[in-house]
Amino acid sequence: MALLVQLQTWLRSALPHRDDDRGAAVVEYALLLAFIFAVLLVSVSVIGNQSSNGLDDAGSSGFVGP
Repeated sequence: MALLVQLQTWLRSALPHRDDDRGAAVVEYALLLAFIFAVLLVSVSVIGNQSSNGLDDAGSSGFVGP
């Protein structure tokens, strides 16, 4: 048991002590926002192309509204 305590004490002194995780959190939020932006961009592109094609087909078929 004393060996484990000594090992733990040595590791705490040898490794840098970091309580501040703000840098990691900022990176995680940036990656999350980039992923959301990419999904939105693809979604708008697909929906926009489908809408455009549908309107082009309606216009070329001679459909005239009331």
